[in-house]
Amino acid sequence: MKTYTSIFTVALSLCLFSCLGFSKKESNSVDQESIGNYKPSKETKVAYFASGCFWCVEAIFESVKGVEEAVSGYAGGHTKKPTYESSNTGTTGHAETVAVYYNPKIVSFETLVKIYFGSHNPTTVNGQHPDYGSQYRSIAFYENDTEKKIIDDMIATLNKEVYNGKVATEVAKLKKFYKAEEYHQDFEKRNPNQPYVKAVSIPRLNKFKNKFPELLKEESH
Repeated sequence: MKTYTSIFTVALSLCLFSCLGFSKKESNSVDQESIGNYKPSKETKVAYFASGCFWCVEAIFESVKGVEEAVSGYAGGHTKKPTYESSNTGTTGHAETVAVYYNPKIVSFETLVKIYFGSHNPTTVNGQHPDYGSQYRSIAFYENDTEKKIIDDMIATLNKEVYNGKVATEVAKLKKFYKAEEYHQDFEKRNPNQPYVKAVSIPRLNKFKNKFPELLKEESH
């Protein structure tokens, strides 16, 4: 947390304007296959991305045409059944990750990767402003060689044409996705006046909408 101009504001921001600053004591005992009332179809595929606070990432992907559902969770680590509290210690290896359920007839995996890289700063190591730590690092997950090639090709292009070789995004095979506690799901939508949501999540979502208006669902315009 930087860029604030007074000691009071910095102190306040550490408490209110960080994804890390919100917590509830709740066991991560939810059914990992449970997605509320949403039922994936036979055509539905899932992509997994990490790029900072999952409240922000979930809201971005849920605004995209062809995305049926986005679920916040944890992936990329070495411990079983991570919780919000344990992942925020930075010792589990997990990053806040979003599972994106999508219809490939409407939106392709390649387009989702384009959205992913176009909605965060992939050159930031271990964080995404204003959240820093390995749990907020940038990771694009793949489940097969085709997905890996799409990600690798995108990174190669960005390194050459945009970021001068500075892309820090990890590319990792998905081993296990753990769904986050229920109070994190649709957090931005359910808590529009929460300080972090107002200061970080909504501006990040609006920036994405302005950049990719042609990809938005009608209700997201």
